[in-house]
Amino acid sequence: MFAAPVFSGTLFALAAGLMWGLVFVGPLLLPEYPAALQSFGRYLAFGLIALPLAWFDRATLRQLTRADWREALRLALVGNVVYYLFLASAIQRAGGPLPTMIIGTLPVVIAITAKARGHRAGTRREAPLRWRQMAPSLMLIALGIALVNQVELERLRADPGADLGRYALGALLAVGAVACWTWYPIRNAEWLRAHPDRSPRGWATAQGLATLPLALLGYALTWAWFAASGVDFAMPFGPRPWFFVTLMAAIGLLASWLGTLCWNEASQRLPPTIAGQLIVFETLSALAYAFVLRGHWPATPTLAGIVLLVAGVLWALRSGTGPEAAEAHPN
Repeated sequence: MFAAPVFSGTLFALAAGLMWGLVFVGPLLLPEYPAALQSFGRYLAFGLIALPLAWFDRATLRQLTRADWREALRLALVGNVVYYLFLASAIQRAGGPLPTMIIGTLPVVIAITAKARGHRAGTRREAPLRWRQMAPSLMLIALGIALVNQVELERLRADPGADLGRYALGALLAVGAVACWTWYPIRNAEWLRAHPDRSPRGWATAQGLATLPLALLGYALTWAWFAASGVDFAMPFGPRPWFFVTLMAAIGLLASWLGTLCWNEASQRLPPTIAGQLIVFETLSALAYAFVLRGHWPATPTLAGIVLLVAGVLWALRSGTGPEAAEAHPN
Protein backbone atom coordinates (compact mmCIF):
# COMPACT_ATOMS: atom_id res chain seq x y z
CA MET A 1 0.00 0.00 0.00
CA PHE A 2 1.21 3.52 -0.82
CA ALA A 3 1.48 6.04 2.00
CA ALA A 4 -1.08 8.83 1.68
CA PRO A 5 1.46 11.57 0.75
CA VAL A 6 3.03 9.34 -1.92
CA PHE A 7 -0.36 8.44 -3.40
CA SER A 8 -1.67 12.00 -3.46
CA GLY A 9 1.70 13.29 -4.70
CA THR A 10 1.63 10.81 -7.58
CA LEU A 11 -1.90 11.91 -8.50
CA PHE A 12 -0.79 15.56 -8.48
CA ALA A 13 2.20 14.67 -10.68
CA LEU A 14 -0.10 12.80 -13.08
CA ALA A 15 -2.44 15.81 -13.25
CA ALA A 16 0.53 18.10 -13.95
CA GLY A 17 1.77 15.79 -16.73
CA LEU A 18 -1.67 15.64 -18.35
CA MET A 19 -1.87 19.44 -18.40
CA TRP A 20 1.72 20.00 -19.53
CA GLY A 21 1.11 17.65 -22.43
CA LEU A 22 -1.35 20.22 -23.77
CA VAL A 23 1.50 22.53 -24.84
CA PHE A 24 2.43 19.97 -27.49
CA VAL A 25 -1.14 19.94 -28.83
CA GLY A 26 -1.48 23.63 -29.70
CA PRO A 27 0.87 23.60 -32.72
CA LEU A 28 -0.92 20.49 -34.05
CA LEU A 29 -4.37 22.05 -33.66
CA LEU A 30 -3.26 25.36 -35.22
CA PRO A 31 -0.97 24.33 -38.09
CA GLU A 32 -1.81 27.44 -40.11
CA TYR A 33 -0.78 29.78 -37.28
CA PRO A 34 2.89 30.87 -37.18
CA ALA A 35 4.82 29.51 -34.20
CA ALA A 36 5.71 33.08 -33.15
CA LEU A 37 2.05 34.00 -32.83
CA GLN A 38 1.35 30.88 -30.77
CA SER A 39 4.29 31.52 -28.45
CA PHE A 40 3.45 35.19 -27.88
CA GLY A 41 -0.27 34.39 -27.62
CA ARG A 42 0.25 31.72 -25.01
CA TYR A 43 2.45 33.87 -22.80
CA LEU A 44 0.28 36.93 -23.28
CA ALA A 45 -2.49 34.84 -21.72
CA PHE A 46 -0.16 33.64 -18.95
CA GLY A 47 1.03 37.19 -18.22
CA LEU A 48 -2.55 38.38 -17.88
CA ILE A 49 -3.23 35.49 -15.48
CA ALA A 50 -0.21 36.59 -13.41
CA LEU A 51 -1.63 40.11 -12.91
CA PRO A 52 -4.23 39.20 -10.25
CA LEU A 53 -1.71 36.81 -8.63
CA ALA A 54 0.63 39.77 -8.20
CA TRP A 55 -1.82 41.33 -5.74
CA PHE A 56 -1.42 38.37 -3.37
CA ASP A 57 2.38 38.46 -3.74
CA ARG A 58 2.73 42.23 -3.62
CA ALA A 59 4.78 42.21 -0.40
CA THR A 60 7.33 39.80 -1.92
CA LEU A 61 7.44 41.71 -5.21
CA ARG A 62 8.32 44.93 -3.40
CA GLN A 63 11.47 43.26 -2.07
CA LEU A 64 12.86 42.59 -5.55
CA THR A 65 15.66 44.86 -6.72
CA ARG A 66 16.26 46.15 -10.24
CA ALA A 67 18.83 43.38 -10.73
CA ASP A 68 16.23 40.81 -9.64
CA TRP A 69 13.74 42.09 -12.21
CA ARG A 70 16.41 41.96 -14.94
CA GLU A 71 17.06 38.33 -14.00
CA ALA A 72 13.32 37.59 -14.04
CA LEU A 73 13.15 39.16 -17.52
CA ARG A 74 16.01 36.97 -18.80
CA LEU A 75 14.45 33.83 -17.34
CA ALA A 76 11.05 34.71 -18.81
CA LEU A 77 12.56 35.38 -22.23
CA VAL A 78 14.60 32.17 -22.50
CA GLY A 79 12.51 29.77 -20.40
CA ASN A 80 9.11 30.89 -21.66
CA VAL A 81 8.98 32.79 -24.94
CA VAL A 82 12.03 31.47 -26.83
CA TYR A 83 11.58 27.92 -25.51
CA TYR A 84 7.99 27.68 -26.75
CA LEU A 85 8.85 29.42 -30.01
CA PHE A 86 11.38 26.65 -30.68
CA LEU A 87 9.03 23.91 -29.52
CA ALA A 88 6.00 25.07 -31.52
CA SER A 89 8.17 25.50 -34.63
CA ALA A 90 9.64 22.02 -34.14
CA ILE A 91 6.22 20.36 -33.82
CA GLN A 92 4.85 22.15 -36.87
CA ARG A 93 7.80 20.94 -38.96
CA ALA A 94 8.52 17.46 -37.59
CA GLY A 95 5.14 16.44 -36.18
CA GLY A 96 4.45 15.55 -32.57
CA PRO A 97 6.32 12.33 -31.70
CA LEU A 98 9.99 13.17 -32.38
CA PRO A 99 10.08 16.64 -30.74
CA THR A 100 8.21 15.19 -27.76
CA MET A 101 10.82 12.43 -27.41
CA ILE A 102 13.66 14.95 -27.65
CA ILE A 103 12.04 17.16 -25.00
CA GLY A 104 11.54 14.03 -22.89
CA THR A 105 15.31 13.83 -22.37
CA LEU A 106 15.26 17.08 -20.35
CA PRO A 107 15.45 15.51 -16.87
CA VAL A 108 18.67 13.71 -17.81
CA VAL A 109 20.16 16.58 -19.84
CA ILE A 110 19.51 19.05 -17.00
CA ALA A 111 21.02 16.72 -14.40
CA ILE A 112 24.14 16.09 -16.50
CA THR A 113 24.59 19.80 -17.30
CA ALA A 114 24.10 20.82 -13.67
CA LYS A 115 26.79 18.45 -12.49
CA ALA A 116 29.18 19.21 -15.36
CA ARG A 117 28.70 22.94 -14.70
CA GLY A 118 30.29 22.53 -11.28
CA HIS A 119 29.72 24.29 -8.00
CA ARG A 120 28.53 27.91 -7.87
CA ALA A 121 28.54 30.13 -4.81
CA GLY A 122 25.28 29.86 -2.91
CA THR A 123 24.27 26.58 -4.53
CA ARG A 124 24.35 22.98 -3.42
CA ARG A 125 27.60 21.11 -4.07
CA GLU A 126 26.85 18.11 -6.28
CA ALA A 127 28.50 14.69 -6.31
CA PRO A 128 31.03 14.11 -9.11
CA LEU A 129 29.52 12.98 -12.40
CA ARG A 130 30.29 9.37 -13.28
CA TRP A 131 29.95 8.94 -17.04
CA ARG A 132 30.29 5.17 -16.75
CA GLN A 133 27.25 5.18 -14.50
CA MET A 134 25.32 7.31 -17.00
CA ALA A 135 26.26 5.31 -20.12
CA PRO A 136 23.45 2.67 -19.95
CA SER A 137 20.68 5.23 -19.56
CA LEU A 138 22.09 7.45 -22.32
CA MET A 139 22.26 4.46 -24.67
CA LEU A 140 18.63 3.56 -23.90
CA ILE A 141 17.50 7.15 -24.56
CA ALA A 142 19.49 7.39 -27.81
CA LEU A 143 18.09 4.07 -29.06
CA GLY A 144 14.54 5.11 -28.16
CA ILE A 145 14.82 8.39 -30.06
CA ALA A 146 16.42 6.57 -33.02
CA LEU A 147 13.51 4.11 -33.22
CA VAL A 148 10.87 6.84 -33.21
CA ASN A 149 12.90 8.87 -35.72
CA GLN A 150 13.12 5.86 -38.03
CA VAL A 151 9.34 5.36 -37.98
CA GLU A 152 8.71 9.05 -38.65
CA LEU A 153 11.20 9.06 -41.54
CA GLU A 154 9.54 6.03 -43.11
CA ARG A 155 6.18 7.75 -42.82
CA LEU A 156 7.59 10.83 -44.54
CA ARG A 157 9.20 8.80 -47.34
CA ALA A 158 5.81 7.22 -48.04
CA ASP A 159 4.34 10.71 -48.50
CA PRO A 160 5.29 12.15 -51.92
CA GLY A 161 4.64 15.67 -50.68
CA ALA A 162 6.80 15.37 -47.56
CA ASP A 163 9.79 17.64 -47.00
CA LEU A 164 12.69 15.88 -45.27
CA GLY A 165 14.58 19.15 -44.91
CA ARG A 166 11.64 20.62 -43.02
CA TYR A 167 11.59 17.54 -40.77
CA ALA A 168 15.32 17.84 -40.04
CA LEU A 169 14.88 21.53 -39.19
CA GLY A 170 12.09 20.55 -36.80
CA ALA A 171 14.39 18.12 -35.00
CA LEU A 172 17.08 20.81 -34.76
CA LEU A 173 14.58 23.30 -33.33
CA ALA A 174 13.57 20.73 -30.70
CA VAL A 175 17.22 20.53 -29.67
CA GLY A 176 17.19 24.32 -29.37
CA ALA A 177 14.16 24.04 -27.06
CA VAL A 178 16.08 21.55 -24.91
CA ALA A 179 19.00 24.00 -24.74
CA CYS A 180 16.69 26.80 -23.55
CA TRP A 181 15.12 24.66 -20.89
CA THR A 182 18.43 23.24 -19.77
CA TRP A 183 19.70 26.74 -19.01
CA TYR A 184 16.48 27.95 -17.39
CA PRO A 185 15.96 25.57 -14.41
CA ILE A 186 19.66 25.57 -13.54
CA ARG A 187 19.88 29.36 -13.54
CA ASN A 188 16.51 29.69 -11.78
CA ALA A 189 17.55 27.23 -9.06
CA GLU A 190 20.85 29.07 -8.58
CA TRP A 191 18.99 32.35 -8.04
CA LEU A 192 16.57 30.76 -5.55
CA ARG A 193 19.40 29.14 -3.58
CA ALA A 194 21.33 32.40 -3.56
CA HIS A 195 18.23 34.16 -2.16
CA PRO A 196 16.82 31.76 0.46
CA ASP A 197 14.85 34.60 2.06
CA ARG A 198 12.72 35.11 -1.08
CA SER A 199 9.40 33.38 -1.74
CA PRO A 200 9.49 30.84 -4.62
CA ARG A 201 5.83 31.62 -5.36
CA GLY A 202 6.54 35.34 -5.49
CA TRP A 203 9.52 34.71 -7.76
CA ALA A 204 7.30 32.66 -10.11
CA THR A 205 4.77 35.51 -10.15
CA ALA A 206 7.56 37.97 -10.94
CA GLN A 207 8.54 35.89 -13.96
CA GLY A 208 4.91 35.80 -15.08
CA LEU A 209 4.77 39.59 -14.88
CA ALA A 210 8.07 39.85 -16.76
CA THR A 211 6.63 37.62 -19.49
CA LEU A 212 3.70 39.99 -20.14
CA PRO A 213 5.62 42.92 -21.71
CA LEU A 214 7.77 40.48 -23.71
CA ALA A 215 4.65 38.78 -25.08
CA LEU A 216 2.95 42.12 -25.83
CA LEU A 217 6.03 43.43 -27.63
CA GLY A 218 6.49 40.18 -29.55
CA TYR A 219 2.84 40.09 -30.59
CA ALA A 220 2.97 43.72 -31.77
CA LEU A 221 6.21 43.15 -33.72
CA THR A 222 4.78 40.02 -35.36
CA TRP A 223 1.69 41.98 -36.41
CA ALA A 224 3.88 44.80 -37.78
CA TRP A 225 6.07 42.31 -39.66
CA PHE A 226 3.03 40.70 -41.30
CA ALA A 227 1.76 44.12 -42.39
CA ALA A 228 5.14 45.31 -43.70
CA SER A 229 5.92 42.11 -45.60
CA GLY A 230 2.45 41.70 -47.05
CA VAL A 231 1.76 38.37 -45.33
CA ASP A 232 -1.87 37.37 -45.94
CA PHE A 233 -2.80 36.52 -42.35
CA ALA A 234 -5.88 37.88 -40.60
CA MET A 235 -4.69 39.80 -37.56
CA PRO A 236 -4.99 40.21 -34.64
CA PHE A 237 -6.18 36.66 -33.95
CA GLY A 238 -5.92 34.82 -37.27
CA PRO A 239 -8.50 32.97 -39.38
CA ARG A 240 -9.99 31.13 -36.35
CA PRO A 241 -10.00 33.90 -33.74
CA TRP A 242 -12.28 32.35 -31.13
CA PHE A 243 -10.55 28.98 -31.24
CA PHE A 244 -7.11 30.61 -31.10
CA VAL A 245 -7.97 32.86 -28.13
CA THR A 246 -9.69 30.01 -26.26
CA LEU A 247 -6.81 27.60 -26.83
CA MET A 248 -4.15 30.13 -25.81
CA ALA A 249 -6.11 31.00 -22.66
CA ALA A 250 -6.61 27.30 -21.85
CA ILE A 251 -2.91 26.50 -22.29
CA GLY A 252 -1.90 29.59 -20.32
CA LEU A 253 -4.24 28.70 -17.45
CA LEU A 254 -3.93 24.90 -17.39
CA ALA A 255 -0.33 24.29 -18.46
CA SER A 256 1.47 27.42 -17.31
CA TRP A 257 -0.36 28.01 -14.01
CA LEU A 258 -2.48 25.06 -12.84
CA GLY A 259 -0.01 22.43 -14.08
CA THR A 260 2.83 24.11 -12.19
CA LEU A 261 0.63 24.40 -9.11
CA CYS A 262 -0.08 20.65 -9.24
CA TRP A 263 3.63 19.97 -9.70
CA ASN A 264 4.47 22.09 -6.66
CA GLU A 265 1.91 20.09 -4.65
CA ALA A 266 3.52 16.86 -5.85
CA SER A 267 7.00 18.15 -5.01
CA GLN A 268 5.92 18.91 -1.45
CA ARG A 269 4.72 15.32 -0.98
CA LEU A 270 7.37 13.33 -2.84
CA PRO A 271 11.16 12.97 -2.51
CA PRO A 272 12.93 14.78 -5.38
CA THR A 273 14.24 11.53 -6.89
CA ILE A 274 10.69 10.13 -7.13
CA ALA A 275 9.26 13.42 -8.40
CA GLY A 276 11.95 13.52 -11.08
CA GLN A 277 10.89 10.12 -12.37
CA LEU A 278 7.25 11.20 -12.61
CA ILE A 279 8.12 13.94 -15.12
CA VAL A 280 7.71 11.17 -17.71
CA PHE A 281 3.93 11.68 -17.32
CA GLU A 282 4.35 14.83 -19.44
CA THR A 283 6.12 12.96 -22.24
CA LEU A 284 3.61 10.11 -22.23
CA SER A 285 0.65 12.53 -22.20
CA ALA A 286 2.03 14.55 -25.09
CA LEU A 287 2.66 11.42 -27.15
CA ALA A 288 -0.82 10.10 -26.38
CA TYR A 289 -2.40 13.38 -27.48
CA ALA A 290 -0.33 13.41 -30.69
CA PHE A 291 -1.43 9.93 -31.72
CA VAL A 292 -5.06 10.63 -30.80
CA LEU A 293 -4.96 13.61 -33.16
CA ARG A 294 -3.42 11.39 -35.86
CA GLY A 295 -6.24 8.93 -35.34
CA HIS A 296 -4.19 5.75 -35.12
CA TRP A 297 -2.22 3.65 -32.66
CA PRO A 298 1.58 4.12 -32.74
CA ALA A 299 3.61 1.53 -34.64
CA THR A 300 5.43 -1.19 -32.70
CA PRO A 301 8.90 0.41 -33.16
CA THR A 302 7.47 3.72 -31.89
CA LEU A 303 6.07 2.01 -28.80
CA ALA A 304 9.43 0.31 -28.27
CA GLY A 305 11.18 3.67 -28.61
CA ILE A 306 8.86 5.26 -26.05
CA VAL A 307 9.51 2.41 -23.60
CA LEU A 308 13.28 2.76 -24.08
CA LEU A 309 13.15 6.53 -23.51
CA VAL A 310 11.11 6.17 -20.32
CA ALA A 311 13.39 3.35 -19.11
CA GLY A 312 16.49 5.45 -19.82
CA VAL A 313 15.17 8.49 -17.94
CA LEU A 314 14.05 6.38 -14.96
CA TRP A 315 17.38 4.54 -14.90
CA ALA A 316 19.30 7.81 -14.90
CA LEU A 317 17.23 9.30 -12.10
CA ARG A 318 17.35 6.16 -9.97
CA SER A 319 21.10 5.88 -10.41
CA GLY A 320 21.59 9.19 -8.66
CA THR A 321 21.88 11.64 -11.54
CA GLY A 322 20.54 14.26 -9.18
CA PRO A 323 17.35 15.65 -7.68
CA GLU A 324 17.61 18.78 -9.83
CA ALA A 325 15.80 16.72 -12.47
CA ALA A 326 12.67 17.23 -10.39
CA GLU A 327 12.80 20.91 -11.40
CA ALA A 328 12.56 20.00 -15.10
CA HIS A 329 9.06 21.16 -15.95
CA PRO A 330 9.33 23.54 -18.94
CA ASN A 331 5.94 25.16 -18.62
